[in-house]
Amino acid sequence: MSAVALDPKAHVLRLLARREYSRAELRDRLTRAGYGAEQIDSTLDGLAREGWQDDARYAEMLGRTRLRQGHGPLRLRRDLARAGVDPEQMSIPQADWLIQARAALHKRFGDAPAENRREWERRARFLAGRGFTSELIRLVLDGDPDGY
Repeated sequence: MSAVALDPKAHVLRLLARREYSRAELRDRLTRAGYGAEQIDSTLDGLAREGWQDDARYAEMLGRTRLRQGHGPLRLRRDLARAGVDPEQMSIPQADWLIQARAALHKRFGDAPAENRREWERRARFLAGRGFTSELIRLVLDGDPDGY
């Protein structure tokens, strides 16, 4: 692409001024903008050294956002993997996923328990779609012996 107006560092800094990005997301953006592979790698290496881009910080930001949105650990891991961040290398935010699942269920369905098997399955599908494990779903829908 011959119409590259900014140097790649300026391009990335404009992106990072709005929100955090993973290295893989920035690589993709720069590639689509027409920058060469060597230029992209050197730019991203320099920005990481200078502290402008950090996958751990990106993972932390994404974790906080997903928690605030009522999502579970599976959704967070999937979103990190999609962004090119190895979830096994990152520290997933510590959360009480049982409380998180209960809050999501309460927000959507209120306090009333499921009246029948069909409604139980509907609620289970909702929680699964939010990224909660089957174990957490069973605890929330069948009741936790330790209480809330």
